[in-house]
Amino acid sequence: MNTASSELLTYRGGQGAPLVLVHGLMGRGSTWPRQLPWLTRLGAVYTYDAPWHRGRDVEDPYPISTERFVSDLAAAVESLREPVRLVGHSMGGLHSWCLAGQRPELVTAVVVEDMAPDFRGLTTGAWEPWAHALPVEFTRAEDVIAEFGDVAGRYFLEAFDRTATGWRLHGQPGRWVQIAAEWGTRDYWNQWRAVRAPALLIEAGNSVTPTGQMREMHRIGPDSTYLHVPQAGHLVHDDAPQVYRDAVESFLS
Repeated sequence: MNTASSELLTYRGGQGAPLVLVHGLMGRGSTWPRQLPWLTRLGAVYTYDAPWHRGRDVEDPYPISTERFVSDLAAAVESLREPVRLVGHSMGGLHSWCLAGQRPELVTAVVVEDMAPDFRGLTTGAWEPWAHALPVEFTRAEDVIAEFGDVAGRYFLEAFDRTATGWRLHGQPGRWVQIAAEWGTRDYWNQWRAVRAPALLIEAGNSVTPTGQMREMHRIGPDSTYLHVPQAGHLVHDDAPQVYRDAVESFLS
């Protein structure tokens, strides 16, 4: 087992079979500190920063596409030289199941938190003005909390780059909008149908996913478990931490 940080992964502790945490859109590998104490008892835990989420001035030479994300995640997993379990939130859940379906030899289990295969017809129109209006840097933690709320605000304080003068966006909102916009142009049902690894599907009560899709994923998934968390928002792992922990511990154990 490789417990050193690779170019794409950061080792966070634990021993045994590797477990890679894959963040959502606008997230980062640094946003899992509340889950690390118990996850590191389940194996060697690594976090991952996806392309276009590695710093505001860090560009990626490839066009934005799901395939680019999955290729990059595959390279990260391959660096560990053994199959992994993927724990993905939102966008990270999508990329995790796409990798599991495309490269089954790399993935032994998948957790998908609040993500669905088909957003066709939905647009980023209502979200774009807000995203483009975000300041490049917040000077006070209170301003981040005010912008995003208590749960998401804490999450973004951990995601943004800490500077001498505040908290700087770790990517370009325009790029983040483009990433989400792709989801409105295609679906990922075939990628889901290709998954043969055991999968845990966790859906928030206040979900961003189209109604019924995660239940349908469970219905057609050959080895899937489904959990609906009615009291939680999109960040289930932070909004209902004990429910999330119980489900993930039971599944991965």
